Amino acid sequence: MPVEFSRDHNEPWCMMPTQQRSYTRFTRVSGPTIVRSVTGLELVALLPDLAELFEETVNGGSPLGFLAPITHATSRGYWISLVRELESGSRLLLVAYRESRVVGSGQLSLSQRSNSPHRAELEKLFVERASRGRGIGRTLMRALHDAARQQGRTLIRLSTRHGEPAEEFYKSLGYMEVGVIPGWTIDRSGERYDHVELYRDLTREGAD
Repeated sequence: MPVEFSRDHNEPWCMMPTQQRSYTRFTRVSGPTIVRSVTGLELVALLPDLAELFEETVNGGSPLGFLAPITHATSRGYWISLVRELESGSRLLLVAYRESRVVGSGQLSLSQRSNSPHRAELEKLFVERASRGRGIGRTLMRALHDAARQQGRTLIRLSTRHGEPAEEFYKSLGYMEVGVIPGWTIDRSGERYDHVELYRDLTREGAD
């Protein structure tokens, strides 16, 4: 069984192949945080936890593509909408657990175009409020990068609100700024928010 080590903490990561997908599950074998990939069928079982956590995140100030406040039904409907993409293999969903409880999640949308089989978009990364500041977001990102490599995806793109903590978080992980789009999103009052486009090339030396 192959083992990798985190450059930051020198901790072992155990890579466990699933029987349902050609990609790999990533489980942190030392420390309290476990991250693993989730199939469409497994997502259905996790709906209550993910829907509650997503609703808390969006209504707590991180819109993640939605207009707050959202209802539990809206949150649940969003997760159900992912099942087909997960089953087709066009999307990867990773879930973080702490003491057997869901505490965060992140996704990769895999380009299906013939001219970009090396590309993926990182979407909907979040950690529950009570568990923030414990390195779970970075743990998820390392696992997402590893999952991308397993799929042959080495160029990762994302978009986030400009000037907010998430931008600095991604830049601290080596993401480079492409540019800022003024007024890319709005809130319910109509206020506009600038977004920054970022990317990371995982083939570069030192990329985790």
